[in-house]
Amino acid sequence: MIATCGGEDVRRLDYISDHRPRTICFPASAGTDSSSEYHLESSRLSGKYGFWTLAFLVIANMIGAGVFTTSGYSLADLGSPQLVLWAWLAGGVISVAGAISYAMLIRVMPQSGGEYLFLSRAAHPLLGYVAGWVSLIAGFSGAIAFAATALEGYLLPEHLRPEWMPAGIVTIMAIVLAGFFHGLHPRVGATTQNIAVSVKLILLATILLFAVYQWFGGDLIIRNSEVQMTAETTSWSRWVAFAGSLVWISLSYSGFNAAVYVADEVIDATRVVPRALVFGTLATTLLYLCLNAVFVFAPSAASIVGKPDVAAIAAASLGGNGFAHFVRWTIALCLLTSVLSMMMAAPRVYAKMADDGMLPAWMRFRGEAPFAATVVQMMVAITLVLISDLQGLLSYLGLTLSLSAACSVCCLFLPSIRNHPKAAPKHWLIAPAFYVVATIVSAAIMTLNDPKQLIATGITFMVGGTMYVLTTQFKSDNTHEQPS
Repeated sequence: MIATCGGEDVRRLDYISDHRPRTICFPASAGTDSSSEYHLESSRLSGKYGFWTLAFLVIANMIGAGVFTTSGYSLADLGSPQLVLWAWLAGGVISVAGAISYAMLIRVMPQSGGEYLFLSRAAHPLLGYVAGWVSLIAGFSGAIAFAATALEGYLLPEHLRPEWMPAGIVTIMAIVLAGFFHGLHPRVGATTQNIAVSVKLILLATILLFAVYQWFGGDLIIRNSEVQMTAETTSWSRWVAFAGSLVWISLSYSGFNAAVYVADEVIDATRVVPRALVFGTLATTLLYLCLNAVFVFAPSAASIVGKPDVAAIAAASLGGNGFAHFVRWTIALCLLTSVLSMMMAAPRVYAKMADDGMLPAWMRFRGEAPFAATVVQMMVAITLVLISDLQGLLSYLGLTLSLSAACSVCCLFLPSIRNHPKAAPKHWLIAPAFYVVATIVSAAIMTLNDPKQLIATGITFMVGGTMYVLTTQFKSDNTHEQPS
């Protein structure tokens, strides 16, 4: 908003701390055109996104490569298919608690921006800026690049790719396609995503129905075999292994908060967004449990232990190579919808930061979509595809993003939120407390096993904090240099 601060026209970023409103001032020259001033009102009136679009957005964000690859590694650590399913159930309970927590936050702050918005408004702009920085560098960009890279691996494996076609071309095309739909034609992008997610759910349901048909027909034998562990296991070591597997599984549940990133573009966001968050997370949890029951019980344990392509192995056990190819194409569609959904959510965070003067004004909304922010997201994701081996960054991404989400949920305990008229009753704080504790315990287990992950996460947060100091200093210098 435009206001006077220190005798000059500036942009104000208001937040609440210690029961008192606080303000950080930026020069009005940071950009205050009418498209941004009226974006919130016009987008709410247009109501581009409804309940089902938001629910599909959550489901598409959650169902990615993780669910099709993680159980083989978890089985190697836990040694029992039953324990693997218990770990998936525990991950689902944690994610539902997270969805409820974000629903409580969006009731108080029904705007786009996600963690950046929550931490900036309820705690301090520094924390919000760091969260936005994490989303740009580690979160959305890394997740988009990883999902698109995995898409190429399923759609066009190396042994099938023509010699004249360079590696990564399908990955880059998927990112550009997603950016085109959501950056230039948001309504078309939303419709395309809804159709793709619907088809994806139908195909996944087909896999489950085929497994049930095979079971009732007597062609599917439920194998309840234990994996021979290489070292002697104790009760404590089993719990440590369970917690470690939960860290990996939690990556597959990330995305439960996707609907909050487009809240500005929803009519009655305080009612619709919370319902979409919880519904989408519950539906995905149920689907995960059913799919992984097939993945770990259909094939022999020895054939999938420690393997990344557990879904393809299970499909081959169910229906041979033909069914395995069908599952491979289904997974490719799942990954494509993941790219589409993240490309829909991510630029909204950067546009919100630009509205607050934390990023260049040209990244703000223009018309119905944040076109410039979408182009930036595309370029960052494509750069990561070209220079990084993202599989080695998965633990780092999961740790960094889970801590960022936990920090956002902690805002529910601050007086600035508790004193809000729309704050949830105190007994609802059980859900965010459980989510924060579970996230911290999981992060502690991960860092005990690999302390280097904590170092990388710490560096990311420190760089974000440094960028915030430089940005605010630059804005402050420009304010003082302007003629009175």
